[in-house]
Amino acid sequence: MNYLIPLMVIIPILCALIVNVIGEKNRTTRLLSILVGIAIPVIALVAVPGVQYFGGHNPSLIGSMLPASLNGTLASMYNTGIVYVFSDFERIFIFIMGLVAFLAVLTYFTEKKEISGPYLYLIFMGLAAVTALMLSDDIFNMYVFFEITALAQVGIIIATNTDDNYEIALKYLIIGSIGGPMLLLGIGFILGTIGSLNITDIAYVINHNLVDPLSPGLVIGFVLILFGWFYVSGLPPFHTIKSAVYSKARPNGAAILQGFSVMCMLAFGIALIRIFHHMPYFNQLLVLFAIIAMVLSVSMAAMQWDFRRMIAFLAVGELGFVALGMGIGTELSLTAALFQATNEILISALLFIGFGTVYYLTKTSDTRKLGGLISVNSTMAIMVLLGGFAMAGVPPFNGFMSKLMLVQSAFDAGYPELALIAIFVSITIFFTFVKAFHTIYLQPRPKDLKFAHETIPKEALFAVGVLLVVCLILGLCPWIVTNVFSSFVGGLI
Repeated sequence: MNYLIPLMVIIPILCALIVNVIGEKNRTTRLLSILVGIAIPVIALVAVPGVQYFGGHNPSLIGSMLPASLNGTLASMYNTGIVYVFSDFERIFIFIMGLVAFLAVLTYFTEKKEISGPYLYLIFMGLAAVTALMLSDDIFNMYVFFEITALAQVGIIIATNTDDNYEIALKYLIIGSIGGPMLLLGIGFILGTIGSLNITDIAYVINHNLVDPLSPGLVIGFVLILFGWFYVSGLPPFHTIKSAVYSKARPNGAAILQGFSVMCMLAFGIALIRIFHHMPYFNQLLVLFAIIAMVLSVSMAAMQWDFRRMIAFLAVGELGFVALGMGIGTELSLTAALFQATNEILISALLFIGFGTVYYLTKTSDTRKLGGLISVNSTMAIMVLLGGFAMAGVPPFNGFMSKLMLVQSAFDAGYPELALIAIFVSITIFFTFVKAFHTIYLQPRPKDLKFAHETIPKEALFAVGVLLVVCLILGLCPWIVTNVFSSFVGGLI
C-alpha cells in the first residue's frame, strides 16, 4: 500500500480547511499555502506507481471470502470499493497542476495585502478534487469530485471583485444544474446495466461481451455522459460561458480554472474512450465537436477588444485540439491529445498570469485604451510574446510539437482535411495574438492612460519565467512526456 497516493488528495484538503479558519493570520497562511503548493508536485514526483484500495476492498481478498458458488463469477472480480490508480501518466498531470497551483498562489499573494482564507480554501479544495478525479477508477467518485471542482470554480469567480462576476457565476451554476445531473443520470444507466461503477470492471464486461454493447442502457448512458463531458470540458455549446468564467477571474484564478477544466476533460474523456469506444459514430462525434470548438472559439477570440476575454476564448479553443486527437482515435493522435492537454495547462497559465500584469498596472483590459507597455517591463513583454508563440504552435515550443503530432496523426489516419483545419486554426491564433500584443505593448501609449502600479511584481515575473522554461524544455525534449503517454495509450486502445 502506497500512502503517498491518498496524501496527494488529503494534504490540499487539510490545507484548505486550515487556511479557511486562519485566513486573517497572513504570515501563517502564506507559509502554509506555499509549503503545500511545493509539497504536491514533490509528492507526485516521488510517489511510487501503484493501486490504492480504500477500506480493504482489494478484489483478490474479497474473492477469497465469497461463497464457493460465486467463485469465478463477476461478483468475485468486481471492485466493491473506491480505487485510486497512480502511474507515470497521472504523475505528469498532478505534478503540472500542482506547479501551476503553486505559482498561482504565489502571484495571488503579491496582488492582495489582506489574504482571503475562503479564496485559498477554494483553490486548494479544487486542487484536491481534480487530483482525486485523475486518480479515481470509479466513475461515480469522479462525478462527486467534479461537482466539488465545479463549485470551487463558481466560488473563485464570486470571490473575484470584477464587474458582472456574480452574474457569470450564477449563469454557470444554472447551466451546471443541467449538465451535472445529465452526467449523473448517464452514470446511473451504466450502473443499472453493468452493476458496477468501477471503470476497469465496466470496460471488462463490455469488451468481453458479457452484456450487449449496444443495449439501450449503455446507449442512453453514452449520450448523457457525452453531453456531460461537453459541459465538463467547456466544448460547444458551453464554450461561451466557460470563456466568460475565465475572463471574470483574477489572472491567477483563471490559470487555476483552466487547469481544472483540462484535468476534468482528460479524466472523463479517458473514461469515455475506455467504456464507449465501440459505440457507432463515437469518433466522428468527438471530431465534429472538436472542430466546432476550434473554429468558433478562435473566431470569437479574433473579435474581442477585451484581452482577458480573448485569451479565455483561445484557451477554450485549444481544448478543441485535445478533443480532435481523441476523436481521430489512433495511438499517435491520442498521444498528441495528451501532450496538447499538458501544454494547454502550462501555456494558458503563462498567458493568464502574464497578461494579468497588464491589468495589474492599468486596471483595464480594453486593448483600445492600452499601448506602449513594453517600456514598463520588456522582459515580461517578451515572455508573454513567446508564450503566445507557444500557444499558436511556433517552434521550438511545446505547442508546436503537440500540434505537429496532431497534424501528422490526421494525415496518417487518412484525414488530411482535419490536418488543414488544425493548421488554419493555429495560424489564426498566431495572428490574433500578435495583433493583441502589438496593440498592448508596441503601439504608442495613449495620453490618458493612467497606472495603478508602476512596476510588475517579481513573483509574476518568476511565475511566467518558470512556465516559459517548462514550455521550452517540453518543446525541445518532448519525449519526457510523450514516451509515458504513448505507453499509456497502448494500454488504453
